[in-house]
Amino acid sequence: MKATLLQKRRISYSQDAFAEIVIWTLPTTATASIHAYKYRLAYVVNGRCMLRYDNEAGKGDHRHYGLVETPYLYRSLKHLMADFKADIERWNNENGNL
Repeated sequence: MKATLLQKRRISYSQDAFAEIVIWTLPTTATASIHAYKYRLAYVVNGRCMLRYDNEAGKGDHRHYGLVETPYLYRSLKHLMADFKADIERWNNENGNL
């Protein structure tokens, strides 16, 4: 059984900023994760990725905030989306975007 695309969408925040959300359901638990999802959530401003949540093989769940990469404690897709949205708001507030 292959991965199934659960969600793929782009959300425009301004002319120069957007979020891209891609989530797959996997037939088994993702490598180095405790769940069966593969995901990539990115916030791009002026053509540069400023914020990203992902769970690439070998690293497990983690997030990139600017140039800093930290582990991410995955709880659920609902929490993942809420944390991503909160980080976008934080980024925009800290950097004068929007």
